[in-house]
Amino acid sequence: MEFKDRRDAGRKLAAALAGWRGHPGLLVLGLPRGGVPVAWEIAQALGAPLDVLVVRKLGYPGQEEFAMGAIASGGVRFMDDSALAWPVSAAEVEAVVAREQAELVRRERLYRGERAPLALGGRVLLLVDDGLATGATMRAAVMAARAGRPQRIVVAVPVASREAVQSVGTVADEVVSAFTPEHFRAVGLWYQDFGQTSDEEVCRLLAGG
Repeated sequence: MEFKDRRDAGRKLAAALAGWRGHPGLLVLGLPRGGVPVAWEIAQALGAPLDVLVVRKLGYPGQEEFAMGAIASGGVRFMDDSALAWPVSAAEVEAVVAREQAELVRRERLYRGERAPLALGGRVLLLVDDGLATGATMRAAVMAARAGRPQRIVVAVPVASREAVQSVGTVADEVVSAFTPEHFRAVGLWYQDFGQTSDEEVCRLLAGG
């Protein structure tokens, strides 16, 4: 399976989530930035409200594309023990955390403005991203969302590695991946257009599209 872009991926993923349409208390949470266009399509298809859950990957120093962990709203920090088996000092970790925490705060202020986060208590949450590689970022998102005491957390992505599905499945109640290839390699390889989502697009979609 290959997706034209994130909006196309969202529409295809929404078909796999159709059973949640009309469910009382359903809330779609997109992970900025790339998860928001996917989440917007799902929210539209299911008739559910849309919000964001801001999460930042903690990239391994010198190899930023590899996650050694992630942070999320509410002071959540998840560290991947297997990644930290690589040599990295505590000072290097804290420097990465400080940088990503500053960006997390910037994005929350930009995306929300004066608008308070939607209440999570007792709701069914669909946590949406454009794909799962290691799953570290999504695990932090699930931990952050769990603090809001929802009824159920369903992670939904267009494409994921089998390892990530297994990893995220240990913390989420359910993981839905429209496509889980045997040879995953990278999220962007399964999209024809995987251009970066802008802050402006995220704000526009949160305002209604």
